[in-house]
Amino acid sequence: MATRALIKRTIKNMVLLLVLPLFGLYWITSGGGKSDGAFQAYSQFLSLFPGKTGIYIRAAFYRLACPGTSDEISIGFLTIFSHRDTTIHRGVYIGPQCNIGKCTIGENTLLGSGVHVLSGSKQHAFSDTDRPIQEQGGSFEKIQIGADCWLGNTAVVMASLPDKVVVAAGSVITKTANCGDIMAGNPAKVIRNRIGGNSAIEPEAEHHAQ
Repeated sequence: MATRALIKRTIKNMVLLLVLPLFGLYWITSGGGKSDGAFQAYSQFLSLFPGKTGIYIRAAFYRLACPGTSDEISIGFLTIFSHRDTTIHRGVYIGPQCNIGKCTIGENTLLGSGVHVLSGSKQHAFSDTDRPIQEQGGSFEKIQIGADCWLGNTAVVMASLPDKVVVAAGSVITKTANCGDIMAGNPAKVIRNRIGGNSAIEPEAEHHAQ
């Protein structure tokens, strides 16, 4: 096991060296990392590399580009990051075809395919009906997703989540939860807690929810 870990670390270090020139080009074209537009363009390009090669390349680039990000991560094919101000901790798996906004993802958290992590729920203002929505602006929030969470396929996250939360496939998270909550639905509601084991719905309804 120690030999395998050493080989893996050696490969990651070699890929890091290979990615350095690309990162340097990105840093220049983005004005020192200040342009999210440039960051998105590089993220889109890097998302196209398939297989293990792509996983290693993306891990190396995001380690260099995103503050506090580990290269002990797995970022799937066609997954795109929209903000450089994103932190991915070690052991995180992000599946293919995800869209990751401004966020922090804690250690050993898993995201299934097609998960969308939005930069909060107020990216677009719409109160002024005399102006098009796209002209009204909005605000970005850095979403916090805790450690040891599991977000099922196509889940949409618009609010921060604590550690050990499980989100069912297709669910839409609009408000935060408690540590260990299992959530499902649109908008998502708590079914039970995986730590305490307390059910938030009747047993018959819980059976059908599964």
